[in-house]
Amino acid sequence: MSSLYSIPGDQQLVPHDCASGTVRSLYRSMLETPDHPEHKNEAREFLNQQLQRAAHLTDDMPSDPAALLGWMESRAQRVGEQYADYLEQRKAGHPRRFFSCRSHALWFLQQVAPTKLVDGAWLYGVLQHWQDSRFHPLLRTYLEELGDGDPAQNHVVLYRKLLATTGCEPLPDLADELHVQGAVQLALGYHADEFLPELIGYNLGYEQLPLHLLISAFELNELDIDPYYFTLHVTIDNGSTGHARKAVQSVLDGIPVAGDSEVFLERVNNGYKLNDVGLGSAAIIESFDLDQELIDMLERKRVFGQHMHSDYCRIEGRTVNQWLSEPGLARQFLAALQNRHWIKRGEDPRASRFWNLVDGPDALMFGVFSPFEKQLLHDWIADGWFGEPSSRPASGAKPAPFRPARRKRGGSSAASSPPDPVTSVGTEPDPDVSQLQAELSLLTPAERVQRLMDLMSPGTHATPAGLYATRLFAEMIDRG
Repeated sequence: MSSLYSIPGDQQLVPHDCASGTVRSLYRSMLETPDHPEHKNEAREFLNQQLQRAAHLTDDMPSDPAALLGWMESRAQRVGEQYADYLEQRKAGHPRRFFSCRSHALWFLQQVAPTKLVDGAWLYGVLQHWQDSRFHPLLRTYLEELGDGDPAQNHVVLYRKLLATTGCEPLPDLADELHVQGAVQLALGYHADEFLPELIGYNLGYEQLPLHLLISAFELNELDIDPYYFTLHVTIDNGSTGHARKAVQSVLDGIPVAGDSEVFLERVNNGYKLNDVGLGSAAIIESFDLDQELIDMLERKRVFGQHMHSDYCRIEGRTVNQWLSEPGLARQFLAALQNRHWIKRGEDPRASRFWNLVDGPDALMFGVFSPFEKQLLHDWIADGWFGEPSSRPASGAKPAPFRPARRKRGGSSAASSPPDPVTSVGTEPDPDVSQLQAELSLLTPAERVQRLMDLMSPGTHATPAGLYATRLFAEMIDRG
């Protein structure tokens, strides 16, 4: 395990722009073609760049490993106390701290999606060490991020369902800085042995329970958005038996008994600070601008609607097609709609003629706007209207909340067992899973294990074949 504390010869920690030009393209290439030599080199360079950024940040991680457990426990207690204070404030009538309206919360779900859709990716590389007991806390954490092959517990599957049931798909083009944390996780996962101390440190930071997670879950639920993905992380990251404690144990297990433990801990600390590169949840939440988001959305829609309207209606001298024919007119168009009383801001949106054109099954513009886009428009029109906090667009059936029951390891029942990932619809086997079963039967034991690990990669573990592979691998690990 000497690689835990040796310093790679090519790790100079010098900032270097990705050859692809953007973090977003690097993120996608690591998901789609991670084994391409050029992409692997770009990921290594990117990780070095982010480590250089992290080196200049301050942190609260104790330098003495013996103090880590107490630090973790006191930190968890402090977060709990801060959350209790928040709840008292809410009971006393204080407004929501994070989300000003429902569209603000849905927008947040989109903005953090690049990180949430690769949840756990930083641990992928530890699968290769599945026979080394020192890696067991990290390995078990990764398997739990993947739900042990249960689609109702796989974190990426859960987040995809959350985006789908809230009408947040498709995702808009998101800024590079919003892909930084996801790209860091992917780069660590595909260069685990080279950056193992940094990976252990990153895991230590990521698995500590943050206050923003508790508040986010509370306010999402308040806004009629299923918080299960977030509450799952509250429970699974607990400091008693959860990922936070496993993360501390991973640091202690990794300290070399024959080598430079000081260098190891320095690198662990820098990996810990990697959690603070890119945009954090609080900064993302604070950057929301309802006016600008609505304008941006209308500008995106303009391209598709500029030839779709009749010319019999004119609004302040322009037809709708003319308003939509030029970029940059969305704000003026909204002002014209208000001047002509098509939109009555600060009132129930149903009092606005324009809203009734887009909402309801008989609306002339039914289906033109996605549920998220309609929520933006609804909240902008409401503009502080007293009924806004509990209101939502009226059209369409309210989606059933996605609240899967937690699966208990080591036991099941016919009534509570999760769907078998071998089947996709009814009793019909998924074709990819059927093909995988046939393939595995022809492999040697070592080849079989490697094939399962390949399918548990960040880009494939949430597929039916990846879920099935994860379940087989988890069963193998549990058998010892």
